[in-house]
Amino acid sequence: MKEFEPILLKGAQNPESYLLKNYLKIGGYKALEKALETEPVKIIEEVKKSKLVGRGGAGFPTGLKWELTRKQPSEKKYIICNADESEPGTFKDRVLLEKNPHLVIEGIIIAAYAIGAQEGIIFIRGEFSSAYRIFKNALEEAYRNNFLGKNILNKNFNFDLKIYRGAGAYMSGEETALLESIEGKRACARGKPPYPCQTGLFEKPTLVNNVETLCNIPAIVLNGADWYLKIGSSMCPGPKLFALSGDVNKPGVYELPLGINLRELIEKYGGGVKGEFKCVLPGSVSSRFLKKIDINLDYETLKKEKNMLGAGAVIVINKTRSIPELCFNIIDFFARESCGFCVPCRLGTQKSKDILKKFLEKKAQVSDLEILKELAQVMSDTCRCGLGQFALNATVSGIDLFREEFLERAS
Repeated sequence: MKEFEPILLKGAQNPESYLLKNYLKIGGYKALEKALETEPVKIIEEVKKSKLVGRGGAGFPTGLKWELTRKQPSEKKYIICNADESEPGTFKDRVLLEKNPHLVIEGIIIAAYAIGAQEGIIFIRGEFSSAYRIFKNALEEAYRNNFLGKNILNKNFNFDLKIYRGAGAYMSGEETALLESIEGKRACARGKPPYPCQTGLFEKPTLVNNVETLCNIPAIVLNGADWYLKIGSSMCPGPKLFALSGDVNKPGVYELPLGINLRELIEKYGGGVKGEFKCVLPGSVSSRFLKKIDINLDYETLKKEKNMLGAGAVIVINKTRSIPELCFNIIDFFARESCGFCVPCRLGTQKSKDILKKFLEKKAQVSDLEILKELAQVMSDTCRCGLGQFALNATVSGIDLFREEFLERAS
């Protein structure tokens, strides 16, 4: 079988792939040239036809999001690239920022042109010091060469892009909390509706897309939706960056077609499991434990399993790992990162942590398992954002799939 040729990480093997001169050598900014000669609505239609969905976790149709933003009756619109990648096991956007920053910039400019925005912001995780430095240099190169600023490529389109550095809060990755942070407020999720496409940054229509999502755009514009639809799953087409970590011999970021089999990802690309396979978290710590290894990694397949691919952070777990201990570590993370705005999340994550700690200390009761499940349901129904809604996904699935490990620690 022919190896998959990178699209998002094309040219990334070059140690200086981040420089504009090397990006131009592989066809960089050709898609922007083509886009600026195309009607914005036609670009949006092509993105809709491609079936591209958000790669940040939610999986919302990208073209529809663009269309909704463009249709808003406002002279001022913004586009924001969400590069606040901070969930455990996620590190693929950082690779794009460091290896292919001009691809990110090109995708942002095309999206801005399509929706009618003349100002944009990339929100970079504060801890990404190297990515920030590289992207800042790429931004300066783009301005010097008329890919940003006034009258871009002499096509009568103006667009300015700025960098905003986050302050280390996991919550900033939620699109409305990100808006709050840029406005100088505490990073807490806003109530929806209205959605950012209606009332976003400074109450103006705002498009918020993830780094990887925007990196798909130049290829779609340049090659067309029909070409894109031939990659990966028919229901969920396109390339995907999988951040593979945990008990594997070769952890790393692998660009592969959406829908690749989990076993192939682990054995062919990850060098196999360290030890004996036990389970996997297919979408980082917000997802559920999955015992299957022969399953395709795409949004629809995992949805049928009542699970999710999320941002594509695949964490492999071997049989030496304790599920109660993993669940405690996960809820400890969410308890610390909760913004505290809504009571179910603020108290629910802490209460869950206290109960799981009792299991580690062998002081828990069997009835505590049902309390954890009740907490999970209440938080799923009442929390304002995904942090609280998904915080106990791993714990509930751990109880369902590995109940005996909890019972061994209960009195």
